[in-house]
Amino acid sequence: MLRFGYFLLSLFIGLVCFGNVDGLGMNWGTMASHKLPPKVVVQMLKDNGFTKVKLFDADEDTMKGLAGSDMEVMVAIPNGQLDAMTDYDTAKKWVAKNVTRYNFKGGVNVKYVAVGNEPFLTSYNGSFQNSTFPALQNIQNALNEAGLGDQVKATVPLNADVYESPVDNPVPSAGKFRTDISTDMSDIVQFLSKSNAPFTVNIYPFLSLYQSDDFPVDYAFFDGLSKPIVDNGISYTNVFDANFDTLVSALKAEGVGNLPIFVGEVGWPTDGDKNGNVLLAQRFYSGLFKKLAANTGTPLRPNQYLEVYLFGLLDEDVKSVAPGNFERHWGIFTYDGQPKYPMDLTGQGQDKTLVGAKDVKYLEQKWCVLSPNANNSSALEDNIDYACTYADCTKLGYGSSCNGLDAQGNASYAFNMYFQTQNQKEDSCMFQGLATLTSQNASQGNCNFTIQIVSSSSGLHLGPSSLYHVGLLLLAFEIVVSFSFL
Repeated sequence: MLRFGYFLLSLFIGLVCFGNVDGLGMNWGTMASHKLPPKVVVQMLKDNGFTKVKLFDADEDTMKGLAGSDMEVMVAIPNGQLDAMTDYDTAKKWVAKNVTRYNFKGGVNVKYVAVGNEPFLTSYNGSFQNSTFPALQNIQNALNEAGLGDQVKATVPLNADVYESPVDNPVPSAGKFRTDISTDMSDIVQFLSKSNAPFTVNIYPFLSLYQSDDFPVDYAFFDGLSKPIVDNGISYTNVFDANFDTLVSALKAEGVGNLPIFVGEVGWPTDGDKNGNVLLAQRFYSGLFKKLAANTGTPLRPNQYLEVYLFGLLDEDVKSVAPGNFERHWGIFTYDGQPKYPMDLTGQGQDKTLVGAKDVKYLEQKWCVLSPNANNSSALEDNIDYACTYADCTKLGYGSSCNGLDAQGNASYAFNMYFQTQNQKEDSCMFQGLATLTSQNASQGNCNFTIQIVSSSSGLHLGPSSLYHVGLLLLAFEIVVSFSFL
């Protein structure tokens, strides 16, 4: 009997130690030229203990992949569809197609609908200001009418720029919603409170560091700060807590101080910037997971369970890089579903290798590189520009993993990325006679020359006619390349 009791205790301890932090979800973005099969991705999520996933649309293939998984799912309505959702009949049809349709045993466990994604970003110049709240109302009312209102809640994922503290009193306790959207935010939070739905906010300590060279580096992490920010006797040692509590204060000012808060996105990129690398990502996540495991909450919401969705699952090579080259490198897994570095999702400080995607199929082991016989140097710059317009060259940017390549290496990297993006079509490795194929791995040092995967769909075969539609005109590379032959 004692042995059996000891066995149960050991089993319990094992479950505690090897289960993920409570409330830990994952963002699954799909802005990639070559996508892993949804079933493969879902299995990878399950293998790593994730039980909650947040999407950025309600793509049918993705939803079919999630069917029967019992994962809690947040589906999404893209910003471009918000205006249409201001019509109630349209909102009802959307709910019927993307929620009710999957509401059966063995279907998809939809728990939330994200109405837009950061629609009040200042960079949108108010484009979605008049449609967001009406769309939120209509979607929740449509869910209610469908008999799903008690189990599925509509929310609006918002960037942390919707609230702020005054310049002359920059502390969390002074938090208020931005003046230009104060009426909209008041309407939204009152409606969320009435609907028993959460406020969803995206918090990125990395961006605080990225946007200001004067930002104290340690304040972006969770491992202490020599000079904490003091607010009414409360010490803030990291920007995550300070940011979160600024929102808590803004909600209090609206009379809904107890409104549940989800952190819809939080993470750290591994490339595309001088601060985007594996070491800093490990440092950030290690501190975050320990914090979540300890259930310490934040100073204004102490000892409270935090619902957090990591951003993100996979690197996405066709995301807009308008915010920065790092946008394509947020994944804790590479484009092909392989783990980038050890992590401890339990918060116990015991890093281990995550479980990668299984049975991934790759294209042939061949690379497109600068030909050793190339002699048309005057055409080189134009051909590199062309390759990097239709493929992802963000790793060549300043501070990135491939920034140290020489002129020939830069050209080879660009040519190969285009070649792989185009599914290794032979005529995509020409570049006016400057390129050639090789079966020898062209990777150099820490710079990996990708072999692309066989996509689960047709993918995005990028060319001039499709460029506008996927938003790749927003490339903002910081590549410094010498085009002379050495």
